[in-house]
Parts: sequence; structure tokens; C-alpha cells
Amino acid sequence: MIIIPYSITHRDEWNSFVSRSKQGTFLLNRNFMDYHADRFFDCSIMFCQADDEKGAYTSTEQNVGDIVAVMPANWIEETKTVETHGGLTYGGLLTKEDITETEVMQIMQAAFTYYREMMGARVMLYKPIPYIYSSLPSGEDLYALFRANAQLARRLVSSVVDMRHLLRMQTLRTNGVKKALSKGFYINRMQDGDFDTLNEFWVLLENMLIRQHKASPVHTVDEIGLLMSRFPREIRVYIVRNSSLRIVAGVIVFETERVAHVQYVASNAEGNENGALDLLFRHLITERYKNMDYLDLGTSNEAHGHILNEGLIAMKESFGGRAVCYDSYRVMLDDPGINTMCELHSPKDRKKRIKYLDLKKLNHTYEPYLSYGISRAVQSGHYLLGQENQRFEETWKNYIRTRNCVLVGNGLEALVLILRAYCQLNDWRRGDYVLVQSNTYIATVIAIREAGLTPVLFDPSYHPVNGSPLLDYNRMERILNKLDSANTLRAIMPVHLYGRIWDMDNVRKFASTHNLKVIEDAAQAHGAELKGKRAGAWGDAAGWSFYPGKNLGALGDAGCVTTNDDDLADLIRTMANYGSRKKYVNEVEGMNSRVDEIQAAVLNVKFSYLNIENKRRREIANRYLSEIDNPLIKLPNRPCNPEENVWHTFPVYCTERDKLQLYLMDNGVETLIHYPIPPHKQDALKDEGKLVLCESLPVAEREAREELSLPISPVMSNEDVDRVIDLLNRFVA
Repeated sequence: MIIIPYSITHRDEWNSFVSRSKQGTFLLNRNFMDYHADRFFDCSIMFCQADDEKGAYTSTEQNVGDIVAVMPANWIEETKTVETHGGLTYGGLLTKEDITETEVMQIMQAAFTYYREMMGARVMLYKPIPYIYSSLPSGEDLYALFRANAQLARRLVSSVVDMRHLLRMQTLRTNGVKKALSKGFYINRMQDGDFDTLNEFWVLLENMLIRQHKASPVHTVDEIGLLMSRFPREIRVYIVRNSSLRIVAGVIVFETERVAHVQYVASNAEGNENGALDLLFRHLITERYKNMDYLDLGTSNEAHGHILNEGLIAMKESFGGRAVCYDSYRVMLDDPGINTMCELHSPKDRKKRIKYLDLKKLNHTYEPYLSYGISRAVQSGHYLLGQENQRFEETWKNYIRTRNCVLVGNGLEALVLILRAYCQLNDWRRGDYVLVQSNTYIATVIAIREAGLTPVLFDPSYHPVNGSPLLDYNRMERILNKLDSANTLRAIMPVHLYGRIWDMDNVRKFASTHNLKVIEDAAQAHGAELKGKRAGAWGDAAGWSFYPGKNLGALGDAGCVTTNDDDLADLIRTMANYGSRKKYVNEVEGMNSRVDEIQAAVLNVKFSYLNIENKRRREIANRYLSEIDNPLIKLPNRPCNPEENVWHTFPVYCTERDKLQLYLMDNGVETLIHYPIPPHKQDALKDEGKLVLCESLPVAEREAREELSLPISPVMSNEDVDRVIDLLNRFVA
């Protein structure tokens, strides 16, 4: 694709193409666009089809006669933004009539790349041309925007009368017409060059805008006069005069081939009282524009569309106008989706980097709802312990099927608060024991120590067929027999590592035998389910993390506790708020562990996608399990029921793990290790008394040497999965 930056030397070619394009109107003619060239730094571009593709785009002065599309645009230096176009009501891509979707995808991708790489642009604000102006269906650019993960930034609703299917005017309007006629009102079209009439109407317009909206017209009267001289057939002024020949109302209309657009409308007090606009609009609808396709009565919004002037739109709808949206989209020009809009599947293309987890791309999939949710929280004026918190707590406890959910600062603090609350409720003593598996992340162990308790590490066992984590009762009894009787064993903490739920019947049986509390670390198991019961509902309590990389993640730190123990939940809620139920009244020693309303709003939005994304993770995992076939790589076991694993990570095991990771990185695939150093080998926990090790921990140490986590993000494409599988199957040590 050849891209030619517009310059004044291309004016004739530009205007000629606009007149032939399927979306073109006189507003996109350079004689209109350039009237305010002093206010906008123009960076419009023209697209020509290259004979020989030399890359994504080329900037050249050749082949200007072979234009296939143009894009009006201006540059905003302060924000490194391209806007299409800031001085126009609309201004998206204009194309030749026989353009195809694939060609528009290539053109839009080339435009995004050009502005990003040639101008250093970060953002494009794209204003598509509403369909009513097009001579043929023309939504190709809207699909291209979707593929580029564009976000809806603004939506204005305009009231449009379909002249081919007129709706009946309301009685209020027809009565207004009769009243206007009875007062001797009549309609004039301003003659060419009658600038006295234009100035008289403009004073009326300015006074009305200042009085009603404290605003001014977008154009000056001199600018409108200039444009009327350039486009005398396209810009019309219709006025209503009273019997004294004074103007009481009027409109300025921009006429295109299919649409008459009311650019300005104004009426003074006399006109308002006596139906002047009723008379004028009836004339435009039933006489002047009866052969047009549409009469656009204009928008009725403020604040970028977030406020609807209900009285104004009701007036326009009473003439038969119905909604057509004028939209603006925000395209982040570093979005990875732009690079994959037109997949070529060439050897070069296959070298694209596959991120372990592309959080930016993932979070784009929640738009515009994510931004709306954040805005809702900001606009509420309540930023802690508000409605967003309450809504999510209710949602999550119902999803997990527990009686209580308490939002706290993060996953670590969730576990700390559970343990501290149990210490207070059940008189656990400092130094008492908590069993915890050895191959967990260090946070689980730190939580036990933060609560003043002692971690006792054990290696988990795995079911030989389905790989379910479970307790080896013989091993556990040996460990219990070696514990110092000076301290009491209080609890066991199974960690649903990598998203795989433990065999909880096995755990609960052991806990019941030894009178232990079961505290689930469910930080990686959002939605995992065993025998119809979700992770987080099996134990006496569960700690959750909503770290951004989790299956359900906030945009910062967040966590929660789920439990059926009402007393425990009440105490945790109190302890998490400085030990206070009532402001400045502190009942117990507490801490500050709260989730702000913005993070809670994010969770409320993203929760709706959790089951869908878990399903996608299972699809990818199933392909890995079925198609990776390399004797050097050991795969995890397939669960009997897919619901038992939400595949927070997909771990593989290889004795040449470091070579495998380097090989994948060299081929553009990111991986992570979970975890390279087991807790009992960490310097932070090496001092005597910080941990209890009753036996060696070969499982944890082997996993630390051999585990490698493959990318399993829900935004991975099937082509990405193909590539990961192919690379793994070709790996040789």
C-alpha cells in the first residue's frame, strides 16, 4: 500500500476522488476543509495501490492518479494524537465504490502504522462517516476498528427524518404551524450574497446560544459567509419572518446528495411562542426536501454524549426524526491487535512475539464497559467501602456459594486476616502449627508467619491417573509425629496451585481426624469446581487474590475472603478496617486492608467474562494435552472432569527446562517459571525456627528445577497455540 501525505499540490486529485467516493460529501472537499487551516495542523493521507508490495506502507509522490482511499486528519502535538478530523462533524475513511473488506483492513492497518511510525502518534480519534451519507453500504472501516480493539470514545444521537418513510407529525407540531400562520409568519430562503439577512439571523443565533447554553456557534459569521460563497448550492439559509419582516427563527442547512443536515437552528421568544420552527420544519419536510433521502435535524447531546437533552430530542422526534449516531472511536496505536489485523502467515509474520500474558490486550476486550465502570466509580464520589464493594461481595459469594465474602487489600492479607481472626476466636497461641504444601508461592508461607504461627511444610502427592493433588496419609502421620508437642497443630492450607482444585474430600477427612481448620489458598483457582462445589467453598475459609494476572484480576491489588462462618467474616471485616466497625471506635487490633471502589468496579465488569475466559483456557489446555508430543516434555494429567482445573497456568516439566525456555524465547514465545526457588530454599526463610521441615521435600525441589509455564491466555489466537505446539514438538536438547 502506498501512502501519500496530502499537500496543497494534491488538492484537485483529492477533491476529484471525494466526489467519486461512496462516502464523500462537500464537507470533505478541500475548499471546505481548508477554510480553518490556520487552526488545525493537517496530516491527511491518500492511499494508492502499489504494483509491488514493499512493506506495510510507503510514502511517495508517485501514482497519485490511482487513489483508492483518502483519510482526512489533523495532528494534536500535545497528546501525540491524530484526529479524523477535529474541524469536521465526521471524517473517517473515504473509499472507492468497489472497495472490499480485506482492502479496507489493509488500508486501516497501513494508516495506523504510518501515523505511529512516521509521526510518533500514540492515539487516533476516528470519526466514521454515518451510513446515511453513503451511496452504498460502507461499514468496512467499523469492522477494521473492531479488529484494532478501538474503543468507543463518544456517541452523539442525531434525529433524522427518513423522507422515504415519513412518520406522522405530532398534533402539537401541527397546532404550532396553524398558530404561526395565524400570526402572519412566512418563510424565506436567503438569496445568494444577502449578507444583511445572514448577519441578522446570526445575531439571533448567538443570542439564543448564549442565553440557553452559554455557548457560541462553531463558525463565525464571516466563516459561514466564506463557505456559502464557495458552496452556494450546498449551504442554504431558511428564515421565518413575522408580519413586520423581522426574523423570528431560521436554520442553516448543509445539503449533500442524500442528506439535508440542519447545521444551525435558532428561534427568538416570539418565534418560540408562536410555532415558527414548527412552520419551518414542516416546510423542509413536506416541500423543500421531500425528494431527499434524509433530513438530519441535528444532535441533542452534551458532555460527549453522556448527557441527553430530552426536551430538545423530544421536539425533533415529534417531527418524525429518529436516532442516527455520530460516533468517535479511540485507537491506541501500540495495540497488538493492529499488527494482526491482516495476518499474512508468512515466515516473517510467524516470528511475532507471543506474550505469556498480554494484559493490555486482555483488558481491551472489556471495553468500553471497563472504562464506563471506572468512570461510574469516579463519578460516584465514594471511593472506599461503597456500592461497588457491596456489589462485588454479593456477586462473588453467590458465585462461590458461600454465605460471606469480605473484600480485602490483596491475597496475602486475605490469608493473614483469616489466621489472625482464628487466633482471636479460638485462642490459638503464638507458634502453633499450620500445615502448608511445599511447592506453593512464598506468600502462603509468609501469611502464616505474619499471623504469628509456624508453617509446617509437606510435599503433596498426586493421583496417578488424573493428577489430582491429595494427601499421602502415611507421610502426613509421620510429619505429625515429629512435631514438638509444645505447640498445637491448628490448620491445614491446601493451595489450588496452577488452577487445579485439590481432592478436598481427602483433605477434609484428614482435617476432621485431627480437628484442623481447612483454609484454602484459592488465589489461582477462580471458578474451579469439584463434584459441583467450587474452590473457596470446601474449607472453613478461603483466601483469594485478584492480582491483575489472575483469571479474575483487578487493575491493581485486591483480594477477598469467602466463608460460611458468620463470626469469622464479621471479625475479618472489622480487622481489615483498623479493627473498627464504627468510625474512630476500634474494638480490636486491626490493619488497613481494603479495596477501593475503582478496583471493585473493575472486578464487577470483568466477572461477567470469567466463565467464558476459563472455557477458552480449557480449550487451549486441551489442545496442549492432545497435541504436544515430545518425550523430553512431561505434561500435566488431564482431570476427569474439566471443571476441576481453570488452568491459571499450564505447567510442563523438562529436565532441560532452562534450554527449553531459552529456545522458546529465541522463537518469540514467552514463558514463566512457577517457581524457581521453593519457599524452604529462600533466604528470607532460612533462619532456624521460621519453618518446620520434618522430611525432605523432593516434589517441591524437582518442580523448581523442571517446571515451565506455557502461555495460556484467553486472548491467544489459534495460530498462537499452533505455533507453541509446533515449537515444543520440535524441541531437542
